[in-house]
Formats: sequence, C-alpha cells, structure tokens
Amino acid sequence: MHLHKPFLVICTLFVLFVACKKDEPAPVDDGVSGGPTLYTVPLPAWVLDSIGPMTPAPNNATTVEGVALGRRLFYDKMLSNDYSMSCGSCHKQENAFTDPRPFSIGTDGSVGSRNAMAVINLGWDHQFFWDGRADALESQAFGPVANPIEMRNSWPVVVDRLQADPDYPALFEAAFGTNIIDSTMVVKAISQFERTLVSFSSRFDSFQYQGDSSALTAQEQNGLTIFMRDGHCVDCHRDELMFDHSQRNNGLDMDPVDGGLGALTGNPNDWGKFKVPPLRNIAVTGPYMHDSRFNTLEEVVNFYAHNVQVNNPHLDGHMDPWRFGLVNLSPQDELDLVAFLHALTDNGFLTNPAFGPPQ
Repeated sequence: MHLHKPFLVICTLFVLFVACKKDEPAPVDDGVSGGPTLYTVPLPAWVLDSIGPMTPAPNNATTVEGVALGRRLFYDKMLSNDYSMSCGSCHKQENAFTDPRPFSIGTDGSVGSRNAMAVINLGWDHQFFWDGRADALESQAFGPVANPIEMRNSWPVVVDRLQADPDYPALFEAAFGTNIIDSTMVVKAISQFERTLVSFSSRFDSFQYQGDSSALTAQEQNGLTIFMRDGHCVDCHRDELMFDHSQRNNGLDMDPVDGGLGALTGNPNDWGKFKVPPLRNIAVTGPYMHDSRFNTLEEVVNFYAHNVQVNNPHLDGHMDPWRFGLVNLSPQDELDLVAFLHALTDNGFLTNPAFGPPQ
C-alpha cells in the first residue's frame, strides 16, 4: 500500500501538533468563555516606568472574581474559631492595614509579641513577616488562621464552614472553576485581594514623580533632601517602594531579646535582623518597630539621630554611616524629616471603598 506524499505531510503535521500541545501550559481564561476575568491592578504610568509590573504570582493570576472573593474572605470573621476576628480586625484600612495597638490580641485574649505589619504594595515583595519566613503572600496567609494566639482555628473547620455557607461555593466556582473549597483556594483569593492594595498617590508622589512643585512645603522638601542624603534613610527604604527585600539589624539594641531572623535560622550573624517595613503611609501606622517601642515618628527619628547602637557586632552594613559618625542631624533636621514622612500619607488609599468591607 502506498500513501501519497501530501497525505504523509498532513499526518506528520498533525502528530507534531498534538505532541506540542501536550507541553503547552493551559490557557488562562480571559472571561470571554465564562471563566474568571483577568484583572489588572490600576497603576500610575510612572510606577510601571520606574518600578515595573508586580512580580507574577505562580498559579494565582489576579482575577475580578478572585479579588472580590478575597475581599469578602479578608473581612469574614468566620475564619476565626469563635467568629469574632477577621484579617481586617488586625489590618485596618485607616491605619494602612496595620494594627494601631502595640500588639494584636487573639480571640482568647492572647497578646502577640510583634507589631502587625502594614499591607501596602506587597505585590512587589517576596519576603513576609518581620523575620521573612514566608516567601509568598499565599504562604503568609496560611499562618494567622491556625495561629494559637491569633484566630485559633484549623483549616478543616474553616473549609467546612465555607462549604456549608449558602454563598461561598458559587463564589469559589466563579473564581476558581470549582465549588469544592479548599484552604489553598482561600489563601489564593485573599492574596489576590491584598495585591490590589497599592498606594502611590501621596503628596510626595505628586512632587517627585508627577512634577507638582507645589505639592510639598519648603520644610517637607528639606526633609526629603535629608531623607535622600544626610539622613541615609534611603539606604534601606529604597526608591519608589520605600522598602527593600531584606532583614537588617538597625542597631535598636546591643543584645536584642527577639532574635528576628536569627531565631529562625539559628545563625548568630542574623540575630536582631528584621524586615525593612514600607514607609508609605508611615504617619498612620504607629506604633513603630517590630516591638512597638516607639509611639511617634518623632521618637523614631530621634532614635536614628542619636541612639543607634553602633557597637552592636551584627549591625547591618547599611548602617555604616552611623558607625562612622556620618549621621549628624540638628533638631531642625529632625523636625523637617518628620514633616516629610507625613507627606507620604495617601489619603485615597486609606479611604478607598474598594478596599473596605464589602457591603
């Protein structure tokens, strides 16, 4: 039996097409076929030019349906053991999604040992918690539910509650294509919502990136100069995001009680290292430092001006200007620096109804 050459060519192309299709990733639904609709977080053009897009989350594309579900879950007290606490209980929008209390209080009255961190611009970050122990928002979101001094629940209980709810199965179906709920989908949805919590509309942004020379007062402009130069603040609170992706020992103590990263790694050189927090909206996120030791920005600036423990053997290399006596701020410099830090407040972020509890 002899096959014609055109037929052989067609068969060969078909086999190659099928073989290649096996190795291609599954397409992301764009919403046209009825699946979840991809969502692009709105950002000013200068952010995309200066910082670039968010780091893509593996296997967790941000969608309209996922964000809506995550928002509802973020504010749902069903996640706690006694229905008294949600993520939003300790991450309050008016405080840039942190807790105005020195330490958050769990459902049984237990008190935490570290200040709740702000949830701002985390789509560009890859280390979470003060000691950096989580490498993704999804990993971070698993922790509080089962933490014995926070929500004090278990994931099987949470999943059973959500599955029995009259609304949630359909919401998970819309977001993830299945109404069979599991904990992985819960944290994926919460993480999608958290990635929408972006803040780039302070007066500082208007001045620095949008050319509005009147957006900052003369005092605030001097504070900005100190921040970028003699104060060496920018050495760690870098660029447009005003944080970096490291844990650093900033000389709070000679012998820190809380080891931070060192308690996690067991490496003495890591003792007293903590994550560099974002400074955006810093005026509303007090108290300050991992242990809430400072109540005001004035206290924070005064510490950096006069009280850094420069003889700490594990002091971060970024603190060398302090070690070598190069940071010398006058009382007026301190006032100007505090004034500038207030100009980092983004009132639209703090009041945006899209970030608050769903109605």
